[in-house]
Amino acid sequence: MTSHLPLKNETVLVTGATGGIGRTIVRRVAELGGHPILHYRSNEHNAQALLEAIDGHGTLVRADLAEKFGARELWEAAENSVGRIGSLVNNAGMRVTTRIEDDFDDWSQAWDADLQVNLRAPADLCRMAIRHFRTYDGGRIINIASRAGQRGYTANHMPYGASKAGLLNLTKTIARSFGDEGIIAIGIAPGFVRTEMAEEFIRAKGKDAAVGDIPIGEMVEPSEVAELVCFALRPDQRSLSGATLDLNGASYVR
Repeated sequence: MTSHLPLKNETVLVTGATGGIGRTIVRRVAELGGHPILHYRSNEHNAQALLEAIDGHGTLVRADLAEKFGARELWEAAENSVGRIGSLVNNAGMRVTTRIEDDFDDWSQAWDADLQVNLRAPADLCRMAIRHFRTYDGGRIINIASRAGQRGYTANHMPYGASKAGLLNLTKTIARSFGDEGIIAIGIAPGFVRTEMAEEFIRAKGKDAAVGDIPIGEMVEPSEVAELVCFALRPDQRSLSGATLDLNGASYVR
């Protein structure tokens, strides 16, 4: 029985739970026996619908990670709600368009926004997770970065690529620094994922524009990301700590 529920009784905080990737992760965590903590920023309706879809076997927590203290408020609310948190999945992210020709204030605001949500908030959550995990003989952090953090990104999205590269470096540092305390950190770097945003891109510019540089000719499915996240969350996968797991259809090979 337990072999089919590798995440049984594991409490997993998933940020950005109502997005296309986040809700798929939440569903899979629940299917594998885990108790997901569903973070959402403003869409309470979608969060409630997701909770109902997993038969109420989860916990809702609202917080705005774009705010300076949003990550701290999220962690404290989650901890107050469930007590022990066994794993953290930093999934929430954003991508602001900015060009080097833009006004400096606009350029600067784009960098502030992407770095706050994609790197600073995850870093704050990782800090609180590590402190929490120390009292429970360990825990697990999964940071969802991007292919963009490895191979670079478009000129109009420099902050996004830089923030995701920083997130991967943060993951490696945590793994090297805290592994002897039972703390596991793993990075996942998807390519273009088939979400609502991707479908809008295809409708506007065509599928070839989306998958032209992907050798397998298809985007990553959210279910593929969720399956890999849950594999990395398995308690028996300790030696993956420090790894970056690529999921990009061979569009970036290292």
